[in-house]
Amino acid sequence: MNCPSCAAAVEGLRDGVCVACWYASADRPKPVRDRFGKLARLRELGVEPFAYAFDRSHELHDALAAFERLEAETDQPAELEGARVAGRILSYRDLGGSAFAHIGDRDGRLQIHLRRNLLDDTGSALMDLLDLGDWVGVEGAVFRTRRGEVTVRAESLTLLSKTLRPLPFGKEEITGDGRRIVHSGFSDQAARYRQRYADLAVSPEVREVFRIRSRVVSAFRRWLDTRGFLEVETPILQPLYGGALARPFTTHHHRLDQRMFLRIADELYLKRLIVGNLDRVYEIGHDFRNEGIDRTHNPEFTMLELYYAFADYEDVMRLAETMISDVAREVMGTTRFEYDGTEVDLAAPWERKRWDEAFAEATGLDLHAAGEDELRALAKRRGRADADDLSRVQLLDALFADLVEDRITDPVIVYGHPIEMSPLAKPKRGEPALAERFEALACGFELVNAFSELNDPVDQWNRFAAQQRLREAGDQEAMEIDEDYVRALEYGLPPTGGFGLGVDRLVMLMTGQTSIRDVVFFPMLRPEEGTA
Repeated sequence: MNCPSCAAAVEGLRDGVCVACWYASADRPKPVRDRFGKLARLRELGVEPFAYAFDRSHELHDALAAFERLEAETDQPAELEGARVAGRILSYRDLGGSAFAHIGDRDGRLQIHLRRNLLDDTGSALMDLLDLGDWVGVEGAVFRTRRGEVTVRAESLTLLSKTLRPLPFGKEEITGDGRRIVHSGFSDQAARYRQRYADLAVSPEVREVFRIRSRVVSAFRRWLDTRGFLEVETPILQPLYGGALARPFTTHHHRLDQRMFLRIADELYLKRLIVGNLDRVYEIGHDFRNEGIDRTHNPEFTMLELYYAFADYEDVMRLAETMISDVAREVMGTTRFEYDGTEVDLAAPWERKRWDEAFAEATGLDLHAAGEDELRALAKRRGRADADDLSRVQLLDALFADLVEDRITDPVIVYGHPIEMSPLAKPKRGEPALAERFEALACGFELVNAFSELNDPVDQWNRFAAQQRLREAGDQEAMEIDEDYVRALEYGLPPTGGFGLGVDRLVMLMTGQTSIRDVVFFPMLRPEEGTA
């Protein structure tokens, strides 16, 4: 195949021309064309624009710390010899015969000083071909300038990766207390999510959100591991989905000629493991629900699910509030956070409130006496255009979310849900119309959903059958009968408490992010129209 523009033999065409002609085209932004031109000049100089490796002696913050330790040990001007550091160019000030630049890595920032008379001919020529965003490595002595900034005096300069597209660097602001604030260069919020790689590269505060997320997950593991819980992995591809009321994503296994589903919950497989004498298990993994997208919902999300033999939902209440409170203290040093302009305290114990009492206070309706028509009329008054299509269970859930859940700030454990809303939970002792179930709510959303797990196989089969009738009546979120799960219960599930915790939402709360998209690296988005 030949390029119709330059006649070069190529493997493929990008928008009708070879890749080189695509970059050089007037259709590309000028900064992209200029950088591609520099790429050619680098190769003419014999410089590989995309290096294989670079042996660092220090990360940037380590180099700074090592110099400051050395400086503290002497009264004379200190120099840390032979430092080899690398980073992305964040700023560049060309002074002709020399240049000052700042480079950044994962969590450090350091100034470098480039002098043509200290570099070899290649290094000196390279200074004219650098751009913001390029990755470079330097070797030299670390010293403090007359203006007081710790700097590397570069004796060698290595290009590690040439950027062909300028990063969206924003303006920097130094606050009165010396903090550096970087304002995003993205004008389009969706572009931040779509190009998370660029967002991370230019936004230290975004990187910090995801470091906190990682520390939260690690802290949960430590907390559970030290209490005898076993971390396990259960199938993501499942022949039958269950464990929640949700629509699944469907796929097909060609070799088996079998329809498969991405899991909507881990629950049923984890409880199978309890049947198998693994009496304390947990899983941190991704679930998938084919549902709408809003500030607290992404179709792919992270759940921590755990199941605890010989416990009931009251035991799990205490475990959940204690674990979340302990993890918050370990990771953030506090249980108090500001979320959407309001202070929230995760310190245990949390307030308890019955579901039926909260519902009655918010709606004026008696849960046990209210008919479906009455619930539907209230939903319509609250603006639910689809009220006529909702079942009683869906109406109860929608009204509770609208009138109770959305108005809660500090964590509240709401317990004793209607049994009809809880097909996997045991009936409440002494009140069989209710379930031994609770939800931990905070900041207007659900953090935890938990049960005393139903372990009667006859009752469970009947509950599945009731769900199947709802499916046949048009409820696409209702469960199907899972005969294998019932068979597992027939072998004996001991009394068990379990819960699912939304990791993404907890991280939102702890980092003050009001959209789930800001705590998920690559959230679900509509298809992109095109790229420049």
